[in-house]
Amino acid sequence: MQFDLLTTDPASKARAGKLTTDHGVIETPIFMPVGTVASVKGVHQRELREDINPDIILGNTYHLYLRPKMDILQRAGGLHKFMNWDRPILTDSGGYQVYSLSNRRKIKEEGVRFKSHVDGSMHLFTPENVMEIQRQIGADIMMAFDECTPYPCDYRYAKRSMHMTHRWLDRCINHFNKIPALYGHEQALFPIVQGSTYKDLRARSAEYIANAGAFGNAIGGLSVGEPAEEMYGMTEVVTAILPEEKPRYLMGVGTPINILENIALGVDMFDCVMPTRNARNGMLFTAHGSINIKNLKWEDDFSPIDEMGITWVDTEYSKAYLRHLFKCHELLGMQIATIHNLGFYMWLVREARKHILAGDFSTWKEKMVKQMDNRL
Repeated sequence: MQFDLLTTDPASKARAGKLTTDHGVIETPIFMPVGTVASVKGVHQRELREDINPDIILGNTYHLYLRPKMDILQRAGGLHKFMNWDRPILTDSGGYQVYSLSNRRKIKEEGVRFKSHVDGSMHLFTPENVMEIQRQIGADIMMAFDECTPYPCDYRYAKRSMHMTHRWLDRCINHFNKIPALYGHEQALFPIVQGSTYKDLRARSAEYIANAGAFGNAIGGLSVGEPAEEMYGMTEVVTAILPEEKPRYLMGVGTPINILENIALGVDMFDCVMPTRNARNGMLFTAHGSINIKNLKWEDDFSPIDEMGITWVDTEYSKAYLRHLFKCHELLGMQIATIHNLGFYMWLVREARKHILAGDFSTWKEKMVKQMDNRL
């Protein structure tokens, strides 16, 4: 596994790189569609490969652990074979899901004991067994187990949580190095920077993570309700410290504008449920702003969904038809909107990469941010 930094934009920290894995090359900056339970919601794998064409997707350790469970995945030969996906996969560690189960879990130094949202059964995640679970899943990139703090967060709690995340990281690295990969391909481990919205804590955590010497590094605990400017401020602190020669992943972010602004701050990898979740609610993202396709104004608009779109659904169907499907609660409407939104996100990061390589990313980014900050 290898990461090559190709160039940096002269007017910002935006980077274009190439991350090579045993399942293929990932050209950065990149957006990873979220395939929580071995499925990107509303999209067949064939559509994902041929129409949306991401270099990498994301799976979720917490959800895959509960369903279909590890014995099934291991007998299938890992997640790649189970879901028939032959490109790279990243799995998060379950830390965010544990964070979201605040009324169902208890955090201790050992790990996190939580109640399953599926059947109410009790489980324990530790840094060690999360490494074992991700080995069984077989993702190309694994995440260290961490605690994601809420927003707002008391300084003392954020500091205590950050130190525990660091101790958990040491245990993750130690156990990761002890247990072999199961399916014949290399796996990399990314630690996660925490520290809530406190610059001094973020800086200390970034230094600790940088010194861990991992293949790549992630930034967690953002996009949890804080204002966008605070997110950008924390990202800027962290990217100034994380090593330039290694990939940087900002977890759970975000809107198209969030992605462009964080690319400008030196982030290489993103994931978010927003394009698929918003699609299922009738919200479409375009280069000229967002569209609520349920609005009456689209009832007799027979123009294509998005004349500038890169997927076949963008010109195959009209806004009026898509609105009709949503008003009738037809599943096809959600599928069309999902393909469109994911296609747009992929276009956005690949267009960003082109402009980074061309040396005019900052000018292009400012124009795009203004265009996209509209409701059509």
